[in-house]
Amino acid sequence: MTHLSPSELSILIVEPSETQRRIIIKRLQQEGIISIQNAADLAQAKELIARHKPDLIASAMYFEDGTATEFLSYLRTNSEYKDIQFMLVSSECRREQLEIFRQSGVVAILPKPFNAEHLGKALNATIDLLSHDELDLSHFDVHDVRVLVVDDSRMARNVIKRTIGNLGIKQITEAEDGAQAIELMRNNMFDLIITDYNMPSVDGLALTQFIRNESQQSHVPILMVSSEANDAHLSNVSQAGVNALCDKPFEPKLVKQLLYQLLEE
Repeated sequence: MTHLSPSELSILIVEPSETQRRIIIKRLQQEGIISIQNAADLAQAKELIARHKPDLIASAMYFEDGTATEFLSYLRTNSEYKDIQFMLVSSECRREQLEIFRQSGVVAILPKPFNAEHLGKALNATIDLLSHDELDLSHFDVHDVRVLVVDDSRMARNVIKRTIGNLGIKQITEAEDGAQAIELMRNNMFDLIITDYNMPSVDGLALTQFIRNESQQSHVPILMVSSEANDAHLSNVSQAGVNALCDKPFEPKLVKQLLYQLLEE
């Protein structure tokens, strides 16, 4: 097991307001963070990243030279930077503006102003994603656990793979949607399904219904990862046979707890 402490994290703050940068720096220092860089715009941020790659970027939403959406896309499509953890700090509350961040696997979406609890959870999630802490299972060797990850977002699949990979899971198969997952399940056996809710063609609900009613693996545990806030939809998937639900962005610590519960039942 390797586990970092907050003092070992390197963080880059990208925020156009000097006052806001000072506030965030002070909050980070209170949490024990020592290595902190800051940038006022995206161009400066990219220059700093090229010189020193941080563990975590805390970014505002809007800048004179672009948006956090564009910045996140730049990071995720660059092989050198795609594993840098990303946290949005914004007063933006429109769901459609925040959805891309939920789907791309950010460690947190913090409001302005945020409190110590918000920040602590985000830092813990970052540490968990950078650490390796294998599941100790009674019934399985964790290296033998076969997991099918189903999500139409490649970035979301990568985050899930990295999170469960840090827990010692090595046998991971990917599906881009429920239809592809169904085809894979016709010829392969799995010990766990991790699926998104919102997907084209066959969504998470339809996939769950197929698994429970038509597949040869009707008892396989299903963890649904979703940014869906509609209570009726979540009630439907629970009734359909989902074993556990997890929000996007998710906390790795919670994912570990859920996987332990699902695989030890």
